[in-house]
Amino acid sequence: MSQFARFPSLRDRVVLVTGGGTGIGASIVEHFCEQGARVAFLDIQEEASRGLVERIAGAGKPAPRFLAVDICDVRALHASIARVGERLGPISVLVNNAANDDRHRVEDVTPEYWNDRLAVNLNHQFFAAQAVRDQMRANGGGSIVNIGSIVWKIGLEGLPGYLAAKAAISGMTRGLAREFGADNIRVNAVLPGAVHTKRQLELWLTEADIAEILKLQCLKEPLLPSEVARMVLFLAADDSRMCTSQDFIVDGGWV
Repeated sequence: MSQFARFPSLRDRVVLVTGGGTGIGASIVEHFCEQGARVAFLDIQEEASRGLVERIAGAGKPAPRFLAVDICDVRALHASIARVGERLGPISVLVNNAANDDRHRVEDVTPEYWNDRLAVNLNHQFFAAQAVRDQMRANGGGSIVNIGSIVWKIGLEGLPGYLAAKAAISGMTRGLAREFGADNIRVNAVLPGAVHTKRQLELWLTEADIAEILKLQCLKEPLLPSEVARMVLFLAADDSRMCTSQDFIVDGGWV
């Protein structure tokens, strides 16, 4: 039976996760709570998010704080980040997880839809990082983890706006790492592969798709949200204190 690491540096650390109500984000929230961190998360899915809080509290773990907010509304995003700092203390860890991978055809994309893809998959990551910088600086440093994807490396069909945004996250990560380094703020990206979330299994991953992906992966097991969450924990903890400006791929060896 596998035994996974506990990170003493994460205990009582204030962590903010965007898009933390379901999928990979929910697993990230749960894992930080297990580490004894003080966790807040943002999401627009209120029912699922409140259910997550209840499940975590019911399991005897420190319950996270949920704030209902549309992360594409930059003013609301900034206000929520300020509120978390006021209620829990200065944010030390930001996990930019929120995203939407709806499929779309090139011929159907309008300028409005394209801008929306960037807003929901890229823009909020920058503005959240912008907003936490002062809190992290005042706290002596911090860690920002941007959730990207390997999709732009393999060039999947049917979601060019999503690919463009996820590729940009890697470039933005390197730029912010350089900008924030003097403040002892580390910025890294985690690039998952085909993660078996409820959404992916219901909407996109067919049995044939799963079989083909397992052929391409070096490790012949389904990729679960918990695998991504554990990489995020490492990058948030002091154990990774000299890791910044990097992409960390978690895909079972697909790319």
